[in-house]
Amino acid sequence: MTSAVKISPSILSADFSKLGEEVRAVDAAGADYIHIDVMDGHFVPNITIGPDVVKSLRPHSAKVFDVHLMIAPVDPYIEAFAEAGSDIITVHQEAGAHTHRTLQKIRSLGKKAGISLNPATPETTLEYLYEELDLILVMSVNPGFGGQSFISSQLRKIEAIRNRIDALGLDIDLEVDGGVNRETVQSVISAGANVLVAGSATFKGGPSKYAENIKALKGQ
Repeated sequence: MTSAVKISPSILSADFSKLGEEVRAVDAAGADYIHIDVMDGHFVPNITIGPDVVKSLRPHSAKVFDVHLMIAPVDPYIEAFAEAGSDIITVHQEAGAHTHRTLQKIRSLGKKAGISLNPATPETTLEYLYEELDLILVMSVNPGFGGQSFISSQLRKIEAIRNRIDALGLDIDLEVDGGVNRETVQSVISAGANVLVAGSATFKGGPSKYAENIKALKGQ
């Protein structure tokens, strides 16, 4: 059962010289979550931000901080991101050998636990993890950079995961990140996603366009 669609603007596409202001702007424009991409230059070929930046942004919005850790190893940093004010902490299935333990760690800190799959990682790797999850993030681009084109093969993966969540009767958000825009959004929703990460599609045109962009993604 797919709940109402939520939009999680990725601040990777925001103006980094005024991140606090940008977070306040998308919050006011109707964002449901704030998506924070953390990259280490090792697991993915880019470097972004650390827990201190998450902490500094926390006073700027009461919305859910949807923190996506594209880092390896990930376990040593879970606690720091939890303390910084993350609400959901998502780790990559490919980032460590003991994913179940990592998810338990996140929940033990009072945070929602998410897992992300790169485009080449099959949904079958989730089979013994569903009960530990609050969110599943399907990467519809190869992680590392914003502004990439949607990989259409991921629609089959989204649909398969949605069917499995529903069959198990679990309450898990199904999120999609990468190339989500006005052209691709309907196919993503139809496949079963209910949380959409939208960087370029939200921030395009500047603050005066944020509300319009978010409404368009929601089909309003």
